[in-house]
Amino acid sequence: MNPDPQSSQLQDVSEKPLSAYEKLNVVANNIWWSWHQDVVAIFQAIDPVLWRDLGHNPIALLKQFTPEEFEERVLERVLHTRIDQAYRRLKNYMRARPLNAQQYTGVLGSKPVAYFSLEFGLHESVPIYSGGLGILAGDHIKSASGLGVPLVAVGLFYDQGYFRQVLDKEGWQHEEYIDTKVEHLPLETAVDQNGNKITVQVETTNGPIYARVRKLKVGRVDLYLLDTDLPENSNEDRELTSTLYGGDKRTRIRQEIVSGIGGVRALRALGITPGVYHLNEGHNAFVTLEVIRELMEDNGLTFEDAAREVAQKTVFTTHTPVEAGHDYFSSELINEHLSPLRQKLGLTHEQLMALGRKNSFDQNEDFCMTILGMKLSHYANAVSSLHGKVTRHMWRDLWPQRAEEDVPIGHITNGVHVPSWMAWQMRVLFERHITGWTEESIDPAVWAQVYNIDSGELWETHGALKILLINFIRHRLEEQLTRLEAPAEEIARAKTIFNPNALTIGFGRRFATYKRATLLFQDLEWLARIVSDPERPVQFVFAGKAHPADEPGKRLIRTISEIRTDPRFTDKIVFLENYDINVARHMVQGVDVWLNNPRRPLEASGTSGQKAVLSGALNFSILDGWWAEAYDGTNGFSIGNGTNHIYDAITDQRDQESLMNVLEHQIIPMYYDRDKYGLPRTWVEYMKNSFATLAWRFSAHRMVADYVRLAYLPAAGGISAKMPR
Repeated sequence: MNPDPQSSQLQDVSEKPLSAYEKLNVVANNIWWSWHQDVVAIFQAIDPVLWRDLGHNPIALLKQFTPEEFEERVLERVLHTRIDQAYRRLKNYMRARPLNAQQYTGVLGSKPVAYFSLEFGLHESVPIYSGGLGILAGDHIKSASGLGVPLVAVGLFYDQGYFRQVLDKEGWQHEEYIDTKVEHLPLETAVDQNGNKITVQVETTNGPIYARVRKLKVGRVDLYLLDTDLPENSNEDRELTSTLYGGDKRTRIRQEIVSGIGGVRALRALGITPGVYHLNEGHNAFVTLEVIRELMEDNGLTFEDAAREVAQKTVFTTHTPVEAGHDYFSSELINEHLSPLRQKLGLTHEQLMALGRKNSFDQNEDFCMTILGMKLSHYANAVSSLHGKVTRHMWRDLWPQRAEEDVPIGHITNGVHVPSWMAWQMRVLFERHITGWTEESIDPAVWAQVYNIDSGELWETHGALKILLINFIRHRLEEQLTRLEAPAEEIARAKTIFNPNALTIGFGRRFATYKRATLLFQDLEWLARIVSDPERPVQFVFAGKAHPADEPGKRLIRTISEIRTDPRFTDKIVFLENYDINVARHMVQGVDVWLNNPRRPLEASGTSGQKAVLSGALNFSILDGWWAEAYDGTNGFSIGNGTNHIYDAITDQRDQESLMNVLEHQIIPMYYDRDKYGLPRTWVEYMKNSFATLAWRFSAHRMVADYVRLAYLPAAGGISAKMPR
């Protein structure tokens, strides 16, 4: 039996008369609130300082008040009508059938897509993400909710999440792990159809690992999170789901069998039989083996027949062209953790290992999760057009009988959830001038109406967002310097740092070496001249985390921190610590230019620049990932011409020279070329071109619609579809 995902969630929205406190608690317990800025504003209005200090967590905020105290605050701030409206909108949203939803549900019917990911970035108050992969997963399920795609999601609950980044006086990154207060998260205990709490177990040669199942509502989508912090487990296993991407290979494989094998068992306990399994990266590839086991035991199929059936309904997405981004496990680890399942599959150890090897007969080759995912799925895709070409080349040996261009790996380019990332001020402007943009957000004709917006009004809106960013930078930098016990004059200067009229460039992402965060700093004399020009000043804001084990990445952060102490750059370059969704939101919504300079072609897609588009920032990027298919010469700026030298050092030098040339001779002159009213006409035209050509095309709604059309429906209906090239 498969419960209707919409009706089951509506049971949580009570029809009995509720107080304002109860109504707002209902709203707070569905992440839906996070992409409705007018609802966010209600929580902020209750107590703006508390809201900021509690990390924008609505449940933690409401727990600061008794119902009686809350009622007084609501009366004082005249919030009753707004709370009633938010509550009704959530109820209506949960009951409504989205426009065109039938095209997504017709074949899937009562068997939803099961979307597996090791992390989900939903909001800064729910710290179960590290960066781009998780935020992409969060945007995916938000758009699935908006489009009415029948989908459930499965992952792990990390009670310490990813680390909190702090920098010392020398600019070195340090990691802090803080226990999340579970009672402050919108989590429910998942129960079966008889109301019993669900606990699943996964067998290993050393005994079972147990996991409880928690549920989190993301609009119309249920996200199920497995948690191993149970007394039945050993101390080692209780810690398995404490941190994201922590520990060694042994920790990782145990996390992945809990997420994959345990996740499938959780769905079965819930009475959910998926019609499609979507694996977001190789971390989740063990899902396929567990579903094969189910089919063999339930239907008496052979391994080969069950594997063919599972592959037909499996969609596999790979996100990285970097070898280190793929999980490899030794024969010993596979034997220790997969032997009980392997025996039920009727396989020898070498037969199982062959499923994760390029060369099935090479006993010295480790087991690769990406290879397992590709071998046991009929629908494999990369996440941009260029990444598709790179991925086909990278894994061509899996199909030695095919020409490289015929390797069956397509691409569906990533996109971002527009309501989550577009600034509220920009959204108000669009709602005033563009008809139907919220309902038909993937229609290019709708976005073309941006040309009807008065250029002065658009520029003024962008300027207001920039001031918000600068105020945020000042506040965060003041906090940072106070913690480091900096001199009083330095802390005081932080309160006035950055010029609202200066060209402001942002760089925010994971500090891996291939992303070349310090490419800009190879010629400091040139940079000092650029940032200090009294007529045309430039300022830079950086943010990002390096993996705890990535020492070269940490050195990049220290380099930028050290440069900031140079008197030539003190007030012109800042590094904001603890990059998260909140910092990213402020940056992408407030900068003039979003800088991205990875070493091509190592950026699979990238989505931060797509977010920047939505509030009027222009992209300045290497022609890699999504930008390679997005840039048209009038909607942003390119670094380089999309070619690489065989030697990385020469490529880096050429890209650095291009970056400097384009910034100095194209971007800066265009930004400061003003008419008699102080308006940069050509720059604003580029902003409009960016909206019109990019916002619809690189939205998560378009991305999910592509997955439905090209992968989900063919997988559910048994129809063979050629993936896009």
